[in-house]
Amino acid sequence: MRDFSFTQLHKDKKTQARTGVIHTPHGDIRTPAFVPCGTQATVKSLTPDELDTIGVQLFFVNTYHMYLRPGIGVVKKAGGLHKFMNWNGPIMTDSGGFQIFSLAKKASLVKISDEGVEFQSHWDGTKHLFTPESSMRWQSALGGDMHIAFDDCTPYGVSHEKARLSMERTHRWAQRSLAEHKKLHKKNIVLKTPYQALYGSIQGSVFKDLRQESAKFISGMDFDGIAIGGVSVGESKKQMVDVLDWVTPVLPDDKPRHLLGVGEIDDIFTLVEHGIDTFDCVQPTRLARMGTVLVGNNPINQLANTPIKKHELDITNTRYAKDFGPIEKDCSCYTCTHFTRAYLHHLFHVKELLGYRLATIHNLHFIHRLVDDIRESIQDHSFLELKRSWI
Repeated sequence: MRDFSFTQLHKDKKTQARTGVIHTPHGDIRTPAFVPCGTQATVKSLTPDELDTIGVQLFFVNTYHMYLRPGIGVVKKAGGLHKFMNWNGPIMTDSGGFQIFSLAKKASLVKISDEGVEFQSHWDGTKHLFTPESSMRWQSALGGDMHIAFDDCTPYGVSHEKARLSMERTHRWAQRSLAEHKKLHKKNIVLKTPYQALYGSIQGSVFKDLRQESAKFISGMDFDGIAIGGVSVGESKKQMVDVLDWVTPVLPDDKPRHLLGVGEIDDIFTLVEHGIDTFDCVQPTRLARMGTVLVGNNPINQLANTPIKKHELDITNTRYAKDFGPIEKDCSCYTCTHFTRAYLHHLFHVKELLGYRLATIHNLHFIHRLVDDIRESIQDHSFLELKRSWI
């Protein structure tokens, strides 16, 4: 029996936007949902209690990094990721494919074949081999609730011919990933291990025929969910929209859809409008560590904003050195209810670690409140009105 399912609850009348619930052994996930990246088994600088208070329902852990440090065996001996991190909610792990794609920018570090990917560790230069089967075994040992099938992440700018070869390899690896996943599931039944769901990954670069072919192929397999990859590897926002226009009409309604690696504010509205249920991105936490905090449409915020982007405020700017208001006047996060812009400016100026924590708390709270509002707008059929007020 699979202790994993998706229930669609509401559908917007004018778009593909929808709300739903993903049921997992470690709790339900209300969708649409933003998924922070906990690359190395931590959402940088925050505790599990803080994540729970912010409203984080699910976060992403990176199999490639866990494999290299501390090692899959260490996490398994600890009882899996949930016990290792002391996080009781759902966890999603990736296949390692994207990190290997990143290494491939230095061609000497990676060798791709039909068997899998041989690569050199970016830490110590040792050689390792990732295959669909080993990726499934390692993700199973980590114990996450949702896994991603091993895929060949197609780089942007390749020819149609090379994109097809990459997509076809992804499809062969998807078949091998699913076969290994089913073998592991049989073993886990004996061990009474909670069910671990598997998402198949759609590739095909920026070519309509390939994307639609991949969407049909992956959707036709016995995956628990669908992931869309290769839309944050150099493509323009318009090209990302094109991919969504081609792919989402093909996808089944009864499976959750995850888009990999995208999460700017305008992107979030685009993804939700196309019926995407979950999406992960490092941006809110990475921006926080750079001293950039997110702000809404309040005119007070806009007047004080620096000319980076409409919803970003550079707290390191000297104009905030004597600004004793919160980051956002109407924000209820721990940072805004306890500290001022001047204090955060000071922390970043002297490079105190607390500054990174407080900015991260605010940015994640900001994104989760926005997605909460988006879910509510879908329920009352005002999604496009909310989108227009933000974009």
